[in-house]
Formats: sequence, C-alpha cells, structure tokens
Amino acid sequence: MFESFNPTPRVLMGPGPSNVSPRVLGALARPTVGHLDPQFIGLMDEIKQLLQYAFCTKNEFTIALSAPGSAGMEACVVNLIEPNDKVIVCINGVFGNRLKENVERVGAQPIVVEDKWGDPVSVEKVSDALAAHPDAKALAFVHAETSTGARSDAKSLCQLAQQYGVLTIVDAVTSLGGNELRVDDWGIDAIYSGSQKCLSCVPGISPVSFSDKAVEVLKNRKTKVPSWFLDQSLVMDYWSGGGKRSYHHTAPINSLYALHESLLVLKQEGLEQTWQRHAQLHKSLHTGLTELGIDFLVDENFRLPQLNSVIIPDGVDDAQVRATLLNKYNLEIGAGLGQLAGKTWRIGLMGTTAHAQNIALLLAALKDALR
Repeated sequence: MFESFNPTPRVLMGPGPSNVSPRVLGALARPTVGHLDPQFIGLMDEIKQLLQYAFCTKNEFTIALSAPGSAGMEACVVNLIEPNDKVIVCINGVFGNRLKENVERVGAQPIVVEDKWGDPVSVEKVSDALAAHPDAKALAFVHAETSTGARSDAKSLCQLAQQYGVLTIVDAVTSLGGNELRVDDWGIDAIYSGSQKCLSCVPGISPVSFSDKAVEVLKNRKTKVPSWFLDQSLVMDYWSGGGKRSYHHTAPINSLYALHESLLVLKQEGLEQTWQRHAQLHKSLHTGLTELGIDFLVDENFRLPQLNSVIIPDGVDDAQVRATLLNKYNLEIGAGLGQLAGKTWRIGLMGTTAHAQNIALLLAALKDALR
C-alpha cells in the first residue's frame, strides 16, 4: 500500500543540499501558472535582477538554468568551447576533474594544471601554463572546491586570464552566497552555481551568468552548440527583458518561486552581511572541533567557511560516526569524495543551516559519537 512520502526532518550539515527555510518551502506551494504567463515573466525579470545582485554583476545574460549545477558547468563549456580549442583546466579536487571531462567531451584539448587536493589552485602554475600555451581559449577552475573545502584566488586567476586574453569559466556552486564573489570586479566571463548550497533553495536550479565577451563568443561560434537543451543562444530570448518571450522549454515554475524567495532572503540580509555570518560561524565551528581533537584538511588561509573538510581521527569508523549522527540526532554530515573517501568528513555551514544552534548540536553529537 503506497502512502504520501513524509521524510524525517534532518539538520543538513553536509556538502549540500542545505536546509530550506519554511519561507522558501512555502513559496513552492503557491499556485502554478503558465511559463509564459505575464505574472511569471515578471518574476523571471526579478530573478535576473536578484541574481545580478548575488553575483555582483551587471551582466545582461544572468539567468536561472532549469537544471542543477552540473548542467550549469556543462552549459558554460558546450556554449563557449569548440572542438580543438585549448582550455587550461585546473584540478585540485573532484570538480576540477569534471570540468576536464566536459572539455574533453566537446572535442577540445584540456591543458591540465594540477594541485594537491586540499590546496588552492596555484596562480604560479596557471601563469606558466598560459605562457606556454598562448593559443589557449579559456581558463577553467573551481572557486570553491566542494570535495576539499579549499578556496582558490579567483581574482588573481581572472587577472592572469585577462592579461593573456583568454576567457574564464568559473565554478561557484559552493561559493555563491557563502563567501566573497565579485563577477564584474574580478572579470569573470562565465560562471555557474547551484540553488541548493548557500542559497538554501531546493536543488535543481543553476544560476548562470555570461559576460558580454562570452555572449559574443557564443554568437560567433563556427559550430553548433552540441547540446540543444543547453544552447544558451536559444534560451536568451526566453529570459530577455521585456517584449514577447520565445518558448524554449517549460521552466520549473514552482522551483523558480522558491529561488526568487531564497534570493529575496539573501538581499534582505545583505550580501556582505551574509558572507560575514558564514565567516563568524566557521570560527565557532573551528574552535569546537579543535577542542574535540579534530584537525582541518585545508590551510587556514584557504578554508571555505561554508564547507569544512576535517580529517577523521585515527581509529575512528567513518561510516559508524555518520550513521550515529543521522540515526540518533537526525544530523547529516558528508563523507570524503574521491581520494579523500574514508579520510575526511565534509561539514557544511551553508545558508539557512549556518546557525549557532546547529553548530552546538553537531559538536555535542560528534562528542557522543566519538566516545
């Protein structure tokens, strides 16, 4: 006999999704309208403006892609990169590898700059790679590496790219709304994020923004974008301001209600205040974990406040501790990914979840589980 699904509420302190506030969940339940309804078109315009605020950009092409952050990554690559293009791809964790995979799948040539997992992308190595490959078309890197909790110097990397006249493609899935990110000031050409991390919205939406330079590259491609659905030249007229919108696909209407509400929450708190809240709560978490004898993977200068990778103490059963937290305390933390599986836990302090009482619960629950 099937029944309605009613999950046990959890405190989501893993690498995402984060907890969704009742206010955002309430937005999901509002009446569905048509995807070309004038009311919905007006909402889309507001979402664009709120995303421009969140990204710190005036880019006209700033939209909410109707798919999760992984599709945002793919959209940036398939629209801007063509077969045989050279792309400097920075790998310092799982998601740098995924960028490389996307570059390869469009028939382009990745020039890999590799750093140790837990370290930021080396600006010096990127400089050397750009000097060695003056014909490179783009530099692709992860700003906030979700698999390790390391923050790379996006500003310096983008300045380098500008010196060499190459595009930048930036993964901001975990950084948007969690730590400083300034698209226009730093000169980022194409950027993508996810709705379920620091924005504390439901999963399934990818905020994306292209600079005017990136839009021109897209418009002047020699070949067709290999993905019809992700071809942003077809989506532009649907998201363009004013006038008649051309139909491309049926947008996830209620999920966009939720995104609008989550962005409104961000705007009302204030972007810099949100960055500061994450930073302050990270300090509290750091103090408590240190008292429990738990060390961090990433050097203090490069740690993400919203995604904390910590080293599992010797002799501790990774899966058992996480199961205790989940089953006894309804609290979720993340396992290590890739080469860090079984070696680290990933503790999220994102958006709505970034709250002092959640830190207190986690520290008490961890102390019990480790005992």
